[in-house]
Amino acid sequence: MPRNQFQRMVYAFITVVITVHAYVFYSLYVVNGNTLMEINRTTGVIAALNKQGGIYMCGTYLPVWACILIEFCLAYLLENLVGSPASFKLASRVFNPAKNHPMIFETAIICATVGIMCPAMSFIAAFLYYPYYMGFHVLTLFANWLKLVCFNFPFAFFTQLFFIQPAVRVIFKTLFRREIQKREQQESGSQPENEQDVILDIFKRMDEIQEEIAHEHRRRKALEEDVHKIASK
Repeated sequence: MPRNQFQRMVYAFITVVITVHAYVFYSLYVVNGNTLMEINRTTGVIAALNKQGGIYMCGTYLPVWACILIEFCLAYLLENLVGSPASFKLASRVFNPAKNHPMIFETAIICATVGIMCPAMSFIAAFLYYPYYMGFHVLTLFANWLKLVCFNFPFAFFTQLFFIQPAVRVIFKTLFRREIQKREQQESGSQPENEQDVILDIFKRMDEIQEEIAHEHRRRKALEEDVHKIASK
């Protein structure tokens, strides 16, 4: 996982690049593919887009690459400013990264990111792909937003959890292989070197467990006293 701001920006860049292309494919072929072919009377989605002059966005027809670029810029900004920081804070409220397994914490971050980014990007898409030729109405915008959320959320959840994020982690580890290896060597260097260090480490951990148990006993005793005070009243 990223350890500094530069790595976080690179991680977000890789994520958004894959995600935007996946969403454009999903929207054009899976959701709207048959409609595009029926309206333009073609046998393929690419032929339909070429016949109508591109993708309808912002009240005009734009080429596919322009739509991808616009969505990428918006998604990248939203991911860095809102999605990534907020998802980490939400995951930290439920799981402790210092105590829980890293995979559990990373999965919680992915779920939180999908819960934030999917409705946010769907709301932006509702503006971008709104049928302005029919006039603008807030209720229509709201209905289109809910429709996009219903279409996008299952796709976002399963692709991010099982495909996109695993692929991003592999690419990220390849790009920062040397830094990751150096950090792992430093962490492994802090491991006990002999039997005496192992024994001291065990006793240290036992003391920590005893302190945690004592803290839990104090907390329960305080809770019981509060319950008795409330019952006596």
